Amino acid sequence: MTPASVGPLSRPVSVERLPPEGAEETITATSEECAALAADFGLPAIQALSGRYRLTGTPQRVRVVGRVTASITQICVVTLDPFDSELEEDVEVDFAAPGYAGEGFATHEGADPDEIVNGRIDLGALTAEFLALGLDPYPRKPDVALSSNATSDRSDSPFAALGRLKRDR
Repeated sequence: MTPASVGPLSRPVSVERLPPEGAEETITATSEECAALAADFGLPAIQALSGRYRLTGTPQRVRVVGRVTASITQICVVTLDPFDSELEEDVEVDFAAPGYAGEGFATHEGADPDEIVNGRIDLGALTAEFLALGLDPYPRKPDVALSSNATSDRSDSPFAALGRLKRDR
C-alpha cells in the first residue's frame, strides 16, 4: 500500500491490535487532499470531507461501519452553473487478511471482503471511494428541471419525416 496506489487521501490504520470491543476512527481530509480529490473527480471544489468509522472483529477479519460526509461544489448539468451540496454515504465494508476470506466469514451482502495489507486497512482510501460512489453523475441545482423542447406534434419528429419519405417512394 503506497500513496501512489491509493490516491491523494491515505490513512492506513493498524488492525493488528484491534481491541475486543472495537475501535472508533475519524478521518478528516486536509484542504490539500480535498483539492487533489476534487481534481481527480472533476469537481470544482470539495470544501470538507470526513469519515467516521467503527471497526470490529479480529486482526484477520474486520468489519468497518460508518458514514462519509462531504461539502462539495458541483456543476449543474442543466444550467452549467456551480452549486454547493452536501453528501452523506453510509459505509459497511468487510476486510480480511490473505487466506482468511474463505468459509466461515460472512461478509456484508455476500461480497468478497477487501484485503487487509500488512496488518493495515486504509480508511482514507475508503473515504475517497465512498465519496466517489455518492457523487451524482448528473448533478442538478435544487429546483432546476430538465426543459423539454419537444412538442406533442408527432409530425415534426424525425421519424415522421422518415415515414413521409417512405410513403413518397
